[in-house]
Amino acid sequence: MFPLGGVAVKRFYEWVRTGTEQRKRHSLWLFAMGHSCSNFGIPAGKGPNPVGCTDFMMDHTIKGSFFRLYYPCQETEKAEKPDWVPCKEYFNGLADFMKINRSLSEHIFKYLFGSYKIPAFLDAPYKPDGKRPVIIFSHGLGAFRTLYSAICAELASQGFIVASVEHRDQSASATYFFREKTESEKAKEKSSKTSASTDNTLVEEWMYYRALQHGEREFPLRNSQVKLRADECIQALNKLFEVNSGAAVQNTLKTEFDWTTLEDSMDLCRIAVMGHSFGGATVIESLCKEVKFKCGIALDAWMFPLDDEIFPRVKQPIFFINSEKFQWAGNISRMKKLDSTVIQRKMITIRGTVHQSFPDFTFLTGNWIGKLMKLKGEIDPELAIDLCNKATLAFLQRHLGLEKNFNQWDPLIEGEDDNLIKGTNVVLLQSSI
Repeated sequence: MFPLGGVAVKRFYEWVRTGTEQRKRHSLWLFAMGHSCSNFGIPAGKGPNPVGCTDFMMDHTIKGSFFRLYYPCQETEKAEKPDWVPCKEYFNGLADFMKINRSLSEHIFKYLFGSYKIPAFLDAPYKPDGKRPVIIFSHGLGAFRTLYSAICAELASQGFIVASVEHRDQSASATYFFREKTESEKAKEKSSKTSASTDNTLVEEWMYYRALQHGEREFPLRNSQVKLRADECIQALNKLFEVNSGAAVQNTLKTEFDWTTLEDSMDLCRIAVMGHSFGGATVIESLCKEVKFKCGIALDAWMFPLDDEIFPRVKQPIFFINSEKFQWAGNISRMKKLDSTVIQRKMITIRGTVHQSFPDFTFLTGNWIGKLMKLKGEIDPELAIDLCNKATLAFLQRHLGLEKNFNQWDPLIEGEDDNLIKGTNVVLLQSSI
């Protein structure tokens, strides 16, 4: 459920924080050497379409939907690729989430990850080519909208329109909205225009990850969050319905993307929901709440936040794609509660993977740093994500009725590959089922 972290990382940072200045310099040097010895990058989509992306905030308040949209785009020389981590506040959020010092971690994060770009062209013109299927993507605990760009860009390159939601339930490491400026702030604004908003009466308000309080029970918090997350996924879908209908779009953010080009571009009978970890639980909750989602793909789902009572109410096909190292009997047994004799529920496990084999971090660190931070498993990360993406595409074709060639990867749905396990590697005792 975590985009970064683990005991090893926190111990390393604590060792650095409590050490001498020489130790701090040495640790930064070690990270630099471990990082710079190879060329890293987020893999681009392999489909026939170049990929564009843009950000959308439906209104300035915390209740408005906020997502990054990935889509097939026209080739253009003018478009640039946006930063993978949009601004330093997200680095600060990651530090808070991991409970480490902001000032030290900002230097390390900035060096390690500050130069990377999303494998998509910012605000590039949309490529019209009939009605395209739609996917809503939900991030994991402590993540945000940009951290799964390898998966989202691949799906867009294959012809999907993908909205990667940034959740405002305090499960993201950082996110933001806008509030009305005070009179004093308006006065300052006259001499310095710094707001990211198109409305000069607004100012950014940042929201960071909410940690569990001492003595607080976790389930009530996570359960309330997963319900809000599902509502945000549905809200994003409803906004895309409006865009598709040609309704005027009011985007709080400054973007150059022409939203009118998306009119009548989406096949709103072919919609799926997808997510990782806490986002995997969000997939199940969203399927229960919204029948417009025709199927769901849950990547290494963390099932804890869900009420047992919703399982029999989910009527759509579900595909669980798990890592080898994260899952445990209690979590798998909750997935098994969704088994059905009449609705297809599939599960595979990718050998040699860890929980962080799905977010982009896995591509951006050398081997020893990746292992220390538990961002890499034993399998090559590009091979792992390629298996995940191909199996996903095959499942989407099957259950969205797509006329593509994705069915060439149907065997992957059954775990038929040397790097896959059909079902799970976790041994389930009768008492856990």
